[in-house]
Amino acid sequence: MRLVELELALTAEAAPADVARLLAHAQRRVAALEDESRAAIPAFVPSDFELVYRALVAIKSARLATGRRFVEWGSGIGVVTCLAATVGFDAVGIEIEPRLVDVAEQLALEHGIVTQYACGSFVPQGIEPRMDWSGDVTWLATGGADGYAELELEPDDFDLVFAYPWPGEEQVIFDLFAQTASIGTLLLTYHGQEGVRLRRKVSR
Repeated sequence: MRLVELELALTAEAAPADVARLLAHAQRRVAALEDESRAAIPAFVPSDFELVYRALVAIKSARLATGRRFVEWGSGIGVVTCLAATVGFDAVGIEIEPRLVDVAEQLALEHGIVTQYACGSFVPQGIEPRMDWSGDVTWLATGGADGYAELELEPDDFDLVFAYPWPGEEQVIFDLFAQTASIGTLLLTYHGQEGVRLRRKVSR
């Protein structure tokens, strides 16, 4: 099994009004969290939500996903999960920080978006990331609750996975995805200034 990279033709069109309102609201919540709790939640770093939205639209428009189930690994305040839902995916998020899950649920509620969030680890029980990492890297924590169990889903139930790995730790996400996802599942990742990348798991 291996991952193959796919090309994405991103749209340059402006986001619809409801999505624009969500993005503006999300940026205010991010700013508030950065001011109030940077020390308390050091692993919280938001992605470029507008860019990720355009990638999700491109995936949906090109019918690249084999189904509608979407999961965000390390969903933070749930913006990408909400965006996936607005595009038409059955979207859920898994986040280890309870406070961020609370914000995510409130954000979705205020915008009338149907999502679900699990407070726990997106690293499945019994699996260890294939690298040396310290216990304070909370987005890779394996000691918390099983996020999949709370969602009543399995790691291989999804058609599209989104993750924002920290610089230098991308291979951890790639390995974890290759180990747990079903054949045909897509992995969309955000890489800061390098933008987004899309991969599909194939049998060979």
